[in-house]
Amino acid sequence: MSDLVKIPVTVITGFLGAGKTTLIRHLMAHNQGKRLAVLVNEFGTAGVDGNILKTCADENCPAENIVELANGCICCTVADDFIPTIEALMALPETPDHILIETSGLALPKPLLKAFDWPAIRSRITVDGVVALADAEAVARGLFASDPGAVQAQREADDSLDHDTPLSEVFEDQIACADIVLLSKADLAGVSGIAAARQVIDARTPRKLPVLPMAEGVIDPRIVLGIGAAAEDDLDARPSHHDGHHDHEHDDFDSIVLETAEFADQDMLEAAVLRLAQEQNILRVKGYVAIQGKPMRLLVQAVGERIRSQYDRPWGSAPRQSQLVVIAEHDNIDAAAIRAVLEG
Repeated sequence: MSDLVKIPVTVITGFLGAGKTTLIRHLMAHNQGKRLAVLVNEFGTAGVDGNILKTCADENCPAENIVELANGCICCTVADDFIPTIEALMALPETPDHILIETSGLALPKPLLKAFDWPAIRSRITVDGVVALADAEAVARGLFASDPGAVQAQREADDSLDHDTPLSEVFEDQIACADIVLLSKADLAGVSGIAAARQVIDARTPRKLPVLPMAEGVIDPRIVLGIGAAAEDDLDARPSHHDGHHDHEHDDFDSIVLETAEFADQDMLEAAVLRLAQEQNILRVKGYVAIQGKPMRLLVQAVGERIRSQYDRPWGSAPRQSQLVVIAEHDNIDAAAIRAVLEG
């Protein structure tokens, strides 16, 4: 068994809305002739990202090679979900040349890396590299924290206390575990924003990392695939806020899935999503929406007050049912209030 060539796995991590799915779509389209498999882990029960990727399936990454895990964070459900799924991908009739794993935006990557030491798979796969995406504009503005100004004021008032917010810890754990950091949406951040984001990341990484700007998920695949890090053997160099913990919880965050009727128009929908960010501190909204009079479904991707939407494909025979995943810190999830804004 030790003579077998291990299948390389690339773990793609990053905070909510950083562009992980967009990057994977680019890698699928520029696969360098490699047969790919993709594992997508959603935070919430609606598999939006997996559906997006399946629309891009081709002979080098057919739909059956794209698997969703939407019933919990894979770093928390290793034995029940992650290991069996990896074993199933390795047992495909045509073994993949490379496996891409998209973690949820709230996942801590280090517990996932530890799973690769599981006896059933350790001799057959290796973590080729961990790629962390960071939204350049958001990081430059400190938006990985719920209220950077308040956090800083508390820290200055009592420097003996650790006032890092959960969002900050997630961000730091993701980049500390990485082999390379990609600053996504660099076109929105501009030169000054990219420089500011680099400073933030350099100050929070335990070792010097390549930090590269990227827009629309476009990056030379040779940069992120074939790193050869064998990250599962290099865990000590990837510190985490949760080192020494046997497990971790995501109780700081929560998600709900709302099903609604058709919206009158796109502008009304986007105005409602904006209100959620401004009034209820919603972190992320994503899903598919039916707009009256439109034969195609509207794909919505919102990060805070930044909203992107596009008509991606016809509804066809599928029910015209709008479904939105809403993610926020635990105390900000009020299903009735969120529904009232969306249906207002």
